[in-house]
Amino acid sequence: MAAFTMPSLGADMEEGTLLEWLVHPGDTVHKGDIVAVVDTAKAAIEVETFLAGVVSELLVEPGTVVPVGAPLATIETEDEAPQQLPRAAPPMEKHQEAAVPPPAPLPQVHSPLVRRLSREHDVDLAQLQGTGRGGAITRDDVMAAVARTAGPETVDATRPPTQAVRATPYARKLATELGVDLTGLRHPDGTPVTAEDVRAAAAAPVEKEPVETQLVETQVRTAPPREDRMRSAIAALMARSKREIPHYYLSTTVDMSHAVGWMHDRNRSLSIAERLVPAALLLKATALAATEVPDLNGYWVDDSFQPASEVNVGMAVSLRGGGLVTPALLDVGSLELGEVMARMKDLVTRARGGRLRGRELTEGTLTVTNLGEQGVEAVYGVIYPPQVALVGFGRVADRPWAIDGLLGVRPVTTVTLSADHRASDAMTGARLLAAIDRHLQHPEEL
Repeated sequence: MAAFTMPSLGADMEEGTLLEWLVHPGDTVHKGDIVAVVDTAKAAIEVETFLAGVVSELLVEPGTVVPVGAPLATIETEDEAPQQLPRAAPPMEKHQEAAVPPPAPLPQVHSPLVRRLSREHDVDLAQLQGTGRGGAITRDDVMAAVARTAGPETVDATRPPTQAVRATPYARKLATELGVDLTGLRHPDGTPVTAEDVRAAAAAPVEKEPVETQLVETQVRTAPPREDRMRSAIAALMARSKREIPHYYLSTTVDMSHAVGWMHDRNRSLSIAERLVPAALLLKATALAATEVPDLNGYWVDDSFQPASEVNVGMAVSLRGGGLVTPALLDVGSLELGEVMARMKDLVTRARGGRLRGRELTEGTLTVTNLGEQGVEAVYGVIYPPQVALVGFGRVADRPWAIDGLLGVRPVTTVTLSADHRASDAMTGARLLAAIDRHLQHPEEL
């Protein structure tokens, strides 16, 4: 039996509040399945499990504040649940006929999507006949059952049943309690409506929401506002970073004329939704440069540097209500520019909507902050531990620039580096900035 514990969703996290479970005892889970939603000082995070098996017991009720590392549930892992072999039958007398029972049917293992849809729409999977491979129940089977059981007033015959509003179980319960219509909260990208979406729609403060136990009610009422908790968490982490990490700073100015010109030419042939912005080029160039200079891509842990196997670029994202989060774009160096742009937009949207996942907050290997859109000329950031470097980009602005002895006007940007002197020195940092510059001079190769 293995324990699923409260994960650390950032270097500044000491505890979190379990908002809701997305699984039940008896559910089969696989590595990477989202099983719970945890509220931290910065955001509500969808938490994955890295254990595979069957959920045995949920140890913590929603609304409980739990320290990092404390058990949340127990999971009977696959290697701990071997098939039970039948015991040998005793010898039978001659002519005795043995009553051999028919073999018990194997339990049907449903995908996480099927289980979630069945819970959201109160569909009994045991009553369904699967149409998938091997008789497996598919999403279409579940949604067809929803259409069959729904009344004529709730089903639009001109719209396929898969258009039903996706929402987490706790969000549906909360919507009923607060009188919120989930129809108007459907996300265009198809992600489930969360409890925070419902609270925002109801315009009700958290401390007044209905709760099931007096313990949870007390915890919610005494908790400070999220913005205050976020500011406190950021302040504590940055103070620790400046106190423990010997920072050094470098900067360079990069001619962006080739990059901007190439980007504009490419955008002419793309739809508005697919067009690139300079930030996509900057992220990809940084990822490729970090691949070439691995001493700045990784973590300082246990008094030694541990290089990362891929470049997961943490993006500093400002939230609408105030505060900052740094979710990571995973393995940026292997992505095409169009995919970098799409994932960047998706990550920013989910960060501001409170729908980040645990891995996106814990696996960043290098952080990039880009304040160019705010008109900032240069930014010298504070390293996000346990990372060892942060790259900053200022705005792309037209400035006088000398080329081959001739003075002209070029779009340029200031690129800065904040790095950990325990893991590298200024020569290593200079190589990273030079590599970023070189890649931006050949945007067609990004």
